[in-house]
Amino acid sequence: MKIVSVVGARPQFIKAAPVSRALARAGLSECLVHTGQHYDQSMSGNFFEELNLKQPDHHLGIGSGSHGRQTGLMLEAIETALTAERPDWLLVYGDTNSTLAAALAAAKLHIPIAHVEAGARSYNRTMPEEINRVVTDHVSTLLLAASDASAANLRREGIAESAIVVAGDVMHDAVLMFSAEAERQSNALARLGLASKSFALATIHRAENTDRAERLHAIFRGLTDLTTALRVVLPLHPRTLAALDRETRDAFTGAGGILIEPAGYFDMMQMERHAALIITDSGGVQKEAFYQQVPCLTIRDETEWTELVELGWNTLLPPEQADRLREVALAARARKGVQGAPYGDGRAADIIVRSLREHRR
Repeated sequence: MKIVSVVGARPQFIKAAPVSRALARAGLSECLVHTGQHYDQSMSGNFFEELNLKQPDHHLGIGSGSHGRQTGLMLEAIETALTAERPDWLLVYGDTNSTLAAALAAAKLHIPIAHVEAGARSYNRTMPEEINRVVTDHVSTLLLAASDASAANLRREGIAESAIVVAGDVMHDAVLMFSAEAERQSNALARLGLASKSFALATIHRAENTDRAERLHAIFRGLTDLTTALRVVLPLHPRTLAALDRETRDAFTGAGGILIEPAGYFDMMQMERHAALIITDSGGVQKEAFYQQVPCLTIRDETEWTELVELGWNTLLPPEQADRLREVALAARARKGVQGAPYGDGRAADIIVRSLREHRR
């Protein structure tokens, strides 16, 4: 059985790593296609090296662009790769433009599609990621949900029960797989002069926060205010860097905030583990905070990972209320969530591989 896996952004490299290993253990053939959605060394190359992912069989080199242009170019290039490879399954992850383009290409070629993280819903259709998730789910053959809540979302949308598998979260697999290696290899804390549990780790990159100047500036004013109580470390995503003016950056660093280049997976994992609080607008970082048992403050109106809010590990702060960031962040830091395992036990990759075999046409 031959699998074509399509990745394009750094969270997908993380998710693909345990699944690729499980496919190899099962003796299945995998062809890896990298769209190039994240294409520089810090956002792409370092992750392949750290995670020991095999080099892509097809590197499409699409790069950045508007949603329409980027998705269209990916669709054309992925169709060519799928026509050449003729796999038994297309495997896609999450909610990026790479995921949507690959799913559309495979659907039109009548290639079965397996979607990892199926059923995640924020119910905010202004988010491009939400559109990507919904469309991908409704053209997929096998829907691999990370949680019971995600599976319930699929049922409400009329997806057949026979197509749904609650596999758990492959990001949990990755945390279990790489945590010890990250502690051995990363010197991020020493390099930045940070003591464990003495700092907040922040990531801000979503378009709805970076593309609106007043919103981005309000978030950074809130982060700058927080530095009076807690060191704040922020790996700066290229999109955020491009949107941020020098005055705002200087105010943040002048108050003691630490801006760094995008972090590799091992550095990011070490910082997550040792942070007192994580502040983010990322979907994946919310879950990584939970796996590291670190309180999380999410700068969004809603989250697709509602289980973490219900368990008390994640606090939502609407971006329009960023002037309250210091107050809400310190309250979130002091709060401890209750124990739970909404995303499985760290063996999602093996369940995914077994499901591909069992659902093969």
